[in-house]
Parts: sequence; C-alpha cells; structure tokens
Amino acid sequence: MFCFPVETVFPLEKTLFPRDHARFIRSRLCTWRDVISAHSFNQPFDLKPASTLSFSKLGCNRGGRQLFQNVDCVLEAGRWLYVAGANGVGKTSLLRMVCGLAPIEAGDILWNGTPIHAQADAYRQDLCYLGHLNALQESMTVQENLVFTAALGGLAPDAAQTRAVLKQFGVPGREHQLVRHLSQGQKRRVALSRLALSPARLWVLDEPFVAMDEAGVRMLADLIAAHLTQGGLAVLTSHQQVDIGTIPAQMLELRA
Repeated sequence: MFCFPVETVFPLEKTLFPRDHARFIRSRLCTWRDVISAHSFNQPFDLKPASTLSFSKLGCNRGGRQLFQNVDCVLEAGRWLYVAGANGVGKTSLLRMVCGLAPIEAGDILWNGTPIHAQADAYRQDLCYLGHLNALQESMTVQENLVFTAALGGLAPDAAQTRAVLKQFGVPGREHQLVRHLSQGQKRRVALSRLALSPARLWVLDEPFVAMDEAGVRMLADLIAAHLTQGGLAVLTSHQQVDIGTIPAQMLELRA
C-alpha cells in the first residue's frame, strides 16, 4: 500500500469544487469495493519473505547546496531506522526519495536488492508513507477517507473494521463526521490509523508523533513495534525520543 500525500491523492482539487470533488470520489468508492471485495481482512497480513532496504552512496542537493552525500545504509526486516540531523540537513528530502516522491540525484535506493525505480509499481505496494500533511480530504467523512486510501492499495475495509481502528486510535464514533470538523490532534490520529489497515512491509513516517498526546505516542509506538515483530520495516524522523518496544533504533545521522 502507498499512502500518497495530498497533492498526489487529490489532483482534481485544482479543477473541482470541494463538494463536486467529494462526490466524484464517493462515486468511485462503490466501484472499488466491488472490484476488491474478495480481499479478506480476517487473515493476518503476511510480511514474508524478509525484505531489505538499502542506500548506496546516496546524495541530495537542493538549490545548489549539498544537503548530504555518500550515505550507505542497510535496513533489514524487523528493524527501524531513525533518521537524525540538524534542521535543513535533508531528513524529509531523504524520506521523499525513499518514497519515490523526489528524484535520486546521486547513488541509489534498493528494495530487496533492486533499485526502486526499476520496480516502481511493486515497490509502492510494499510502501506506506505518512508525511507532514495528513492527506485527508476535508469535505469527506472519516470513513470515506479511510476506505478511499485503503482502496489505493487494493483493500476494502468494512464499516466494522474502520470503527475498530478508529477506536484503537482514540477517535471512536467519528466515522461519519466530516474531517473538516475534527481537531488537529484528531485529524492526525485518523491519518495514522491508516497504518493499522495497511499490509505494506515498509512504513516511512515523517514526524509521526507530532500533535499526539502521551497516550497517542505510546499507542503509535506499540503499533510500530508490532509491525516490526511481524517482519516489517520502518523509517522515521522525530524530534521526540520515543522507544519502539524493545527494538533498538538503527541510527542514521545526516551531515552535509
């Protein structure tokens, strides 16, 4: 599954009014449900065989300035990579490169030993990205947002499953509420709840603990830990020091 940023998921926003846009997306939700209704959520996600994410001599320039260069790293199944560094050193740029949202200017990124650009479609099915933006359509309900994003990954959660996930993330009973009526903290919880519906092996999370209270931080950390114990991988940035279960962080500190 690939959780696209707002500008990728909703390109029609530039040409449709919000009400028409929401109606356009709703009209396709039923079609997507029909196409992928055979998918079963009752079976645990199979994260095997073990996967590996590698950086080889990776470098990044922005505006003629070298952000980082010659970055080498290997992240194996069951581990999480903590990308650290000073502000402006390129942490978000690196994450966007991992997701294929920014060009790789130097070096390479490999998924299971193959460059990601050579297996773009298959790689996106293994990837779930959550960035600074929540990637939620304000004029749609919470449930419509979750169903729409899940459909992008070929999944079809039913109402009971979305209710259970929202309860797990501390926003119970909000499934029929328009996203525009939620607080910033609630919007962040809804955005992060998509992780619980994702079978993707690689989670890429840019400041996932922002706007989360202590209980929310602990809940998300436990969710990431459970993902890792199932053989998943995670790459994240955070200004907060958070323990992910008992699994030590693999550190990557970026320097110019």
